[in-house]
Amino acid sequence: MKIGALDVGTNTVLMLVAETTGDGGARRVIDLARITRLGKGVDHNHRLDPSAALRTLDAIAEFVDQARAAGAEKIVAAGTATLRDAADGENFIRRVRERTGVELEIVSGETEAWLSYLAVMRGLRLDPSKRLLIIDIGGGSTEFIRAEPGAKLQMESLQIGSVRLTERIIQHDPPSPREAADLRLAIDAELTGLGWKFETDLLVGIAGTVTTVCAVALQMETYDPDRVHGHVLSRQEVERVLGLFGSMPLAERRKLKGLDPARADVIFAGTAILERVMSEADMTSVTVSDQGVRWGLLWRELGAGAQPPPKPS
Repeated sequence: MKIGALDVGTNTVLMLVAETTGDGGARRVIDLARITRLGKGVDHNHRLDPSAALRTLDAIAEFVDQARAAGAEKIVAAGTATLRDAADGENFIRRVRERTGVELEIVSGETEAWLSYLAVMRGLRLDPSKRLLIIDIGGGSTEFIRAEPGAKLQMESLQIGSVRLTERIIQHDPPSPREAADLRLAIDAELTGLGWKFETDLLVGIAGTVTTVCAVALQMETYDPDRVHGHVLSRQEVERVLGLFGSMPLAERRKLKGLDPARADVIFAGTAILERVMSEADMTSVTVSDQGVRWGLLWRELGAGAQPPPKPS
């Protein structure tokens, strides 16, 4: 059986088609990605930008057609932070349904974190006796998942992401020292407000920011998910790449090997989130996962695990 899994994020639209295997696993058939910046302006206006919405709708329709052509018998789909925040998110879902026949689910921050957790646990061979911290850095939010032996899984979503923080703080090209400092302060304030003691044995990072940092560190001419998935990035490498992003004007950043030019304007803020989490957790390395929410959707569809009940309000 082939299943399509669509992840409509603040910055990027992702579509996975995977074929189930006899041992309960799944094999990637196609994996598509396009940066459409659906979240443009949503942090300020709380409404979708018409051009960004149309770009995203076109990408979804194209990806759905490709998934069906590849043999996908079912397509599951999720929208994340931007569609949670936008007042007209339901209207966008209706447009997706009318054009493609796909029902787009707006997932909560907690559900998004759970999907990320499923993706990591199925996609990486991790030692279950280790204390694990997973960070999913998106365009509009960052999800944190903490798993410790004998303890209940903890999941939180913070309103910090590469697009959101860029729009809020970065006005100069390249970012001014004051903006870089303000960015660090904003991230640190959110991490402090989370109230967690970031004591962990293993840090895993997923989603486009982390995979991009890895691709740039490796100076990849062409992105190779198999080379990125499971790669261990040192904190020194993350700090070096952050410094590179922060010192270059946008035109130069767009030429860097491993960096999608469409992501270049927000990558500094996203990388700053990763660096601040590594600093707060005192971690010397981060393990990179190329398999994010789209893979979590797949595993959920295949019954890989039940989501914990929602926290009481």
